Amino acid sequence: MDVQKTTINAIRFLSAEAIEKSKSGHPGLPMGCAPIAYTLFQNFLKFNPKDMQWHNRDRFILSAGHGSMLDYSLFYLYGMGLTVEDLKNFRQFGSKTPGHPEYGHTVGVETTTGPLGQGIANAVGMAIAEAHLAAKYNKPGYDVVDHYTYAICGDGCLQEGIAYEACSFAGTHALGKLILLYDDNDITIEGDTDVTFKENVGARFAAQNWQVLHVDLVSSPDDVAALSDAIAQAKARTDKPSVIICHTRIGYGSPLEGSAKCHGSPLGAENLQKTKEKLGWEYAPFECPQEVFDHCAIAATAGANAQAQWNKMFAEYEATYPELAAEYKAVMAGRMPNFDEIEDLYAFEKPMATRQTSAVVLNRLAEKIPQLMGGSADLAPSNLSDMKDTDTVKYGTFSAEDFSGRNIHYGIREHAMAAIANGMQLHGGLQAYCATFFVFSDYCKPAMRLSALMKQPVTYILTHDSIGVGEDGPTHQPVEQLIMLRSIPGLKVYRPADGKETAAAWVSALKGQEPTALVLTRQNLPQYENSGKQALLGGYVLEDCAGVPDVLLIGSGSEVELCVKAKAVLAEQDVKARVISMPCFEEFEKQSAEYKDTVLPASIKARVCVEAGTPYSWYKYAGDCGEIVAMDTFGASAPAGELFPHFGFTVENVVKKALASVNKAKNN
Repeated sequence: MDVQKTTINAIRFLSAEAIEKSKSGHPGLPMGCAPIAYTLFQNFLKFNPKDMQWHNRDRFILSAGHGSMLDYSLFYLYGMGLTVEDLKNFRQFGSKTPGHPEYGHTVGVETTTGPLGQGIANAVGMAIAEAHLAAKYNKPGYDVVDHYTYAICGDGCLQEGIAYEACSFAGTHALGKLILLYDDNDITIEGDTDVTFKENVGARFAAQNWQVLHVDLVSSPDDVAALSDAIAQAKARTDKPSVIICHTRIGYGSPLEGSAKCHGSPLGAENLQKTKEKLGWEYAPFECPQEVFDHCAIAATAGANAQAQWNKMFAEYEATYPELAAEYKAVMAGRMPNFDEIEDLYAFEKPMATRQTSAVVLNRLAEKIPQLMGGSADLAPSNLSDMKDTDTVKYGTFSAEDFSGRNIHYGIREHAMAAIANGMQLHGGLQAYCATFFVFSDYCKPAMRLSALMKQPVTYILTHDSIGVGEDGPTHQPVEQLIMLRSIPGLKVYRPADGKETAAAWVSALKGQEPTALVLTRQNLPQYENSGKQALLGGYVLEDCAGVPDVLLIGSGSEVELCVKAKAVLAEQDVKARVISMPCFEEFEKQSAEYKDTVLPASIKARVCVEAGTPYSWYKYAGDCGEIVAMDTFGASAPAGELFPHFGFTVENVVKKALASVNKAKNN
């Protein structure tokens, strides 16, 4: 038996049979990519299937996540915990083998993929993490952090704009331990890529400062020697990332080889049988000879031995550099400080924009959280997202010349920035944040959605949050973005009203197990005496009245100021108002029904909700008798001081709406 060839075919047929059984899936990629994945796992990938959380393992990402059965076949053969029953339940409810790889659901999956190109950017983030942690913690003779990041992508991934953004960033920053294996089969779901994708991909990568290698698997299928040589060359070149362009045939070995018909549909029983006959596969469905498992176990044993050697080395490192080792263990565990013990974290005196208070909080936290790392998509001077050097701490800039820097200049690459931040967070050892203008969260949204889906606590700093942007006009004035982000399950959206609420928002973001968007103003806001840690509850009473309120004034961010001022005017008219600050709907909804009723009593029907965005977030809080002061159009180009009154954001209008709501409640 040629055990190497048999193992490659085992990957092909386990994949094809699972897809055939489920009557759903993408067999083309696993069949064409099988020799690539086999060569990587058998000869190069450093992993221990008994401990897939080992810090120094290589990371493997299937960016072309529709080919998920490639993952599952590998995980089964290499002993990562999947069973043959798991393969038989491919794409079935509750199985460990969903249609696309899902992080946290299947052991071995390093990141959720499927939206094309995201996995490439995640891989860049993981390579950043490896490079930064190595620069920070490695010492002569002690390579505590020393691993590679591999990703398999397809033609579809490289057509997505995020791939251009991420690969350009990787080349600029010389991420030499990033290796991309490109399954170049010239097919997408609509057919031959000649209709959409004719560029010289190798020249494109070379222009982005990547090493470009080629392997011909069309004229020489299953050429493990050529693949091994290419991967070895890629590993040896650490001054730039490498792409290995693997020329393949989609659906290799089947009657549908080279056709889009095998991209996203099962082969069919007849074609599957013909494929078995052509490739000499004589085993029953889901059956593999023991020799295949024994062969794969060689790689698994090598990985376990590598981990044992690393453990021994780390014990010596810990004895030699105890403080550094302790910090490494703490950051890899994601340990956070006691935020209550950080001096002046909630201390603010003068009016400030919340983008400014965020900068103050970020820098107060940075010295206490060594794993905090991030940056902006070319807007740091405006969104104030950089960590400033002090007399005791130098943060530096992450660059090809210095991987130890903690500030990142992402360039104008919002989509890749967000996905790279996901990769940094997934790697471990870093607490990632990124920043842009709030309106450009539109560019970040697909990656933010994946942050939420994977429960990755990335912090998104989103400034210039409303028509308060002013003269830049409606293209830069976010209106509908709040409801967009609030609609993402598992994403916290904080829109703080002052410095103390901003501090609470940061604390919530860093203590939580989900991503957080910090939506921050350009214009100055007052500091409130009664604000503070209550913002951790999402919503609270900022200013109250004697007795039972006649009306509830509810706002977020800059519009809380209008509510506070309107309360004073209403008091002069013998109307009692309560001001409720609602910085985070998601946190408020987590509170008990009893708490929520103390803030928003169901018995008080008169309510006014005020926010410089679309009204759709507020209907549940406004109720039948409530009024909403919000935006129902785009903004305009003018000074902010003119725009707010033009669009109804005045104390007078809030008072008018409050009186109308009180009358409506009385007559209801």
